[in-house]
Amino acid sequence: MPRDLAIDLGTANTLVYARGRGVVLNEPSVVAINTSTNELLAVGQKARRMLGRTPANIVARRPLRMGAITDFEVTQDMIRILLRQVGVNKINRARVVVCVPSAITPVERRAVMEAARRAGATEVRLMDQPVAAAIGVGLPIDEPVGSMVIDIGGGTTQTALLSLGGVVALEAVRVGSFDIDDSIQTHMRREYGMAVGEPTAEHTKILVGSAAPTPNETAAEIRGRELMSGMPKTAVVTPEEIRHAIDEPVSAMVDSVLSCLSQSPPELALDLIARGVYLVGGGGLLKGMDLRLSEATSLQVKRVEAPLETVVQGAGRCLEQLGMDFSIFQEEFG
Repeated sequence: MPRDLAIDLGTANTLVYARGRGVVLNEPSVVAINTSTNELLAVGQKARRMLGRTPANIVARRPLRMGAITDFEVTQDMIRILLRQVGVNKINRARVVVCVPSAITPVERRAVMEAARRAGATEVRLMDQPVAAAIGVGLPIDEPVGSMVIDIGGGTTQTALLSLGGVVALEAVRVGSFDIDDSIQTHMRREYGMAVGEPTAEHTKILVGSAAPTPNETAAEIRGRELMSGMPKTAVVTPEEIRHAIDEPVSAMVDSVLSCLSQSPPELALDLIARGVYLVGGGGLLKGMDLRLSEATSLQVKRVEAPLETVVQGAGRCLEQLGMDFSIFQEEFG
């Protein structure tokens, strides 16, 4: 009997849930490649530490962007190596459920399935991340009440309203936490004439980034390279200016949530007033994001305890209770 695995194939992180064991792997979706030999040197956390620190012949990059595969062969190799770390090989193969953004196209869905199959899966099914997130939160999506989740990932923001086991309203945009990092890099380049790498931009977001004013805000010192001279440079940034710099992607996320709410039937909208909505995904960890959404929607926005694991936990819960054979897995390829 093959083992059953659930994979949350995210733009920022890839998580694996093994049936009966729980979450067994959580690694950044980053690979390091030697461009001279086309050899895959590192995957996951080891490759992430190489971002912006490699010689000319070694490239550290993310093979998924905006929730979709941008390099099929590299993504396939990454999945194979990560599955190997949890015991999957040519002899001990697995049946796999892959959680994917609802915004991706049928062609992109096919690419995900093919990559997982070639990486060692005997059977592959797809599950939309918002549905998995709702199950991971523990919402009663099979009951005639409205349940809403907002999933902010590295490359996508997805808002879903569910009731009676189905999706009533869905809004997905290809804007995520990496767009916030890009906005910080653009701000530092335009206002301070200095270049900062992706890890520094992410660190700045965590340190002083916010979607709304929060208590105990302090300025931070950011180091980078001056564009004119090429010399190292230091700048002090404030939470207010970073908040202004990232307002465009944050506003796009908020607008997508409002768009989903506008599609909601009146009776289910009343349920949301009483029950609130749930914020999941790594991008939801941005300080003040729940406050910004609460202010825009007039609803209570609740953070979950482990937002990064919510999606894969939901898919894993389905595996534990029902195995591979139930209607939430809408697509099969084997």
